[in-house]
Amino acid sequence: MFRTALRNVLAHKARLLMTVLAVMLGVAFVSGTFVFTDTVSKALSDQSRKSYDGVAVSVTQFGPGRTEDGTKEEGEPGISQQTLDKVARLNGVDSVAGRVSGFAGVPDRRGKLIGTGWANQGANFAPVKDGKDPRYAFTAGHGPAKADEIALDKASAKTGGYSIGDKVRVATNGPVKEYTLTGVFGTEDGAVNAGGSLVLFEAKVAQELYLAPGYYSELAVAAKPGADAAKLLAEVTPVVGKHAKAETGAALAERNAKDIEKGMDGMKTGLLGFGFIALFVSIFLIYNTFTMLVAQRTKELALLRAVGATRSQVRRSVLSESLLVGVVASVLGLGLGVALAVALRSAMDGFGAKIPAGPLVVSPAAVITALVVGLVVTVLAAWLPARRTAKIPPVAAMGSAHLPQSAKSLVVLNSFGGVLTAIGFGLILMGSSKGGETGRWIIGGGAFFTLIGVAVLIPMLSRPLIAVVRPLLTRVFGVAGNLAARNAVRNPRRTGVTAGMLTIGLTLVTGLTVLGVTVGKAVDRSTTDQIRADYMLSMAGGGDLDPSVLTALEKTPGVSAVSAQQSAYFKGADGTFHSASGVNPAALDKVVNFKVVSGSVAGLAQGQVAVADKTAKKAGLSVGSTVEASFDGGAKKSLKVAAIFEESELVSPYVLDARQIPVETGEKPQIRQVFVKMAGGESQANEQKVIDALGDNPAIKIEDKQDIRNEMGGIISTMLNLMYGLLGMALVISVLGVVNTLAMSVFERTQEIGMLRAVGLDRGRVKNMIRLEAVVISLFGAVLGVGLGTFLAWALGRTFKASIPNYELVIPFDRIGVFLLLAAVVGVLAALWPARSAARLNMLTAIKTE
Repeated sequence: MFRTALRNVLAHKARLLMTVLAVMLGVAFVSGTFVFTDTVSKALSDQSRKSYDGVAVSVTQFGPGRTEDGTKEEGEPGISQQTLDKVARLNGVDSVAGRVSGFAGVPDRRGKLIGTGWANQGANFAPVKDGKDPRYAFTAGHGPAKADEIALDKASAKTGGYSIGDKVRVATNGPVKEYTLTGVFGTEDGAVNAGGSLVLFEAKVAQELYLAPGYYSELAVAAKPGADAAKLLAEVTPVVGKHAKAETGAALAERNAKDIEKGMDGMKTGLLGFGFIALFVSIFLIYNTFTMLVAQRTKELALLRAVGATRSQVRRSVLSESLLVGVVASVLGLGLGVALAVALRSAMDGFGAKIPAGPLVVSPAAVITALVVGLVVTVLAAWLPARRTAKIPPVAAMGSAHLPQSAKSLVVLNSFGGVLTAIGFGLILMGSSKGGETGRWIIGGGAFFTLIGVAVLIPMLSRPLIAVVRPLLTRVFGVAGNLAARNAVRNPRRTGVTAGMLTIGLTLVTGLTVLGVTVGKAVDRSTTDQIRADYMLSMAGGGDLDPSVLTALEKTPGVSAVSAQQSAYFKGADGTFHSASGVNPAALDKVVNFKVVSGSVAGLAQGQVAVADKTAKKAGLSVGSTVEASFDGGAKKSLKVAAIFEESELVSPYVLDARQIPVETGEKPQIRQVFVKMAGGESQANEQKVIDALGDNPAIKIEDKQDIRNEMGGIISTMLNLMYGLLGMALVISVLGVVNTLAMSVFERTQEIGMLRAVGLDRGRVKNMIRLEAVVISLFGAVLGVGLGTFLAWALGRTFKASIPNYELVIPFDRIGVFLLLAAVVGVLAALWPARSAARLNMLTAIKTE
């Protein structure tokens, strides 16, 4: 029987080609994910370990005056020079390098910021005994030795067109300053590899910029030859005190490597989810293929039964065929997956996200998972056709007609599909009512049951739904349209399975699209519609703006109002922490659409507080109530509630005069944004005034309302495009399913097509018949997918509604129209080869075909 299975596979190579391609693509996605994430994880982990080469003990500051559990205490802002000197004098210590770092941006010759903002870093040059910093390898010049000198990583120096001796403008959280470039170095720093930049300052300059004079945030301790790192750790720990953590370099490198691997596991899980979606769609194609193959070989299989083959032998024969197909497809998919991983790694380098050099990692887990998944999916999908095959009675060998499906089996299948769909819909509605993350998980489970149930019910749904469009097809396309509609419902199971593949793909695509557009509109309404200011300023690196920005803007001609959005936290009387925004009360109404429900914001200038309506209701606050607030550093205030305002995305639930927020000595206020209102509104001249006032600082983003819309829309569009790309594999497999179904259907109807040609149906109408059949099946699946996707988006949206103000479901009819149009185009393209094959059949030969 195995030899029989092998002969059948070789005899039907063309008909099994689409199945091999479908499984191969799904396996390639899964194996490529394993190889890519394992390769990147290994490269990043090795890079992390390499950065701690020569570091016996690493000491890290928890934060200014904080202990390991995060408790705020009186203490120094960092690790002092005196502590560093004490560590350096310990037995076994060869050298100690103090480190401090923060944001630093460098513009190119056109004034544009090099890098991505968040990955733009500054640090200190820390030479040890030989005058070199072991963390950086200089390719030209030397490290900075004076306050007006810097060194740049070679990628940034090349991008900016800078050479040794050039003057370079550097932006930190303060005003832009100019430095002389003294050196260019190579580095495996993660920020630089992510497309950012790295600036090295002289140590005292870096301390003043990022911490405090004479203090470091990290110490790298190198041991003398033969010194034991564990003993050295025991000596260093009591010296650095409770505000810092000391650990061996090896332990820190290993911990960082595990953190990297853990982070990559999240990416791996997400990508594997899309890979399994593709394989899930493949199940439909494999099932359809083997169902049709079995139907076409009814006589052959019945003859096997007639000459003595048992049911189990026949079943094993079909399963053996699927096993052979699975092996071939899995091996090819594994190879393609490795190639995809290599290509993706190269593509990331091309987009500026440089991955450290390292070997390609093809782990045993990747190989085993790819092979097992491919085989299980293929055999599982072929099991039901194999089981049906075993039931063919020997008497069927006496005729050539295919055995019809029993009414009982249809009732059982439809009942099963109905139950699954009902369970799925029930779970989706339950999850939408519950809301939150729990609700989303329930909806996910409901979506799974619903898709399975609908896939089972599609054959039953196909007849009435396709019957609706049959008169239209007949009127427009005549006989070809009438035959196409009849052919589409002749075998409802085949039509249903084929349409089911497109239904699953378009359900996910439509759901993501509706949800993405809806969230985008809500975010747009929650931000730009609430901004009255002409410009919003923020740091490109996501950090805090320097207070000098406010001072400079207040002195700028043409600025009619300016207010910061200063972040602060305080502990309430109940011991819980709350976020607050510090603003300029005189400018608040001019820069923000601040909707007051009760009271007046005029009280903010007298040291009172405004509270968001939802927060006030939850805390039982009203106008005239008192809020007890304990700020960092021990400052306590009793704040009277001056106003209740409508919750806004632009400010925190508690709003007060920025002058009322205590700032500890040596620290700067946390200014996240600054809103600017100009006389004359938005204009190129006014924007230039703001730029000039800030000293042409490339690190400060100056955005008008349209810029904010574009930024928000760009983020959502990027996410949607990424999702479309990941779901593209499932849609490709769906197209292969349509091609496969039509091709095998044409083969199955060879005699019928010959008869149609003989009675006068010309080649053009034969082609139209096949094309229209493909379009009908594709649109049928697409309409179901669009409907289910919109329903899922509505349900998921209700779980986000409480956390996104102004949330209202938006159905993008233009995009849905494009999806339906693309489904029709897919049908036409998928039918090209089968239609051409059908039209080229020799009518006499076709008529004689059994």
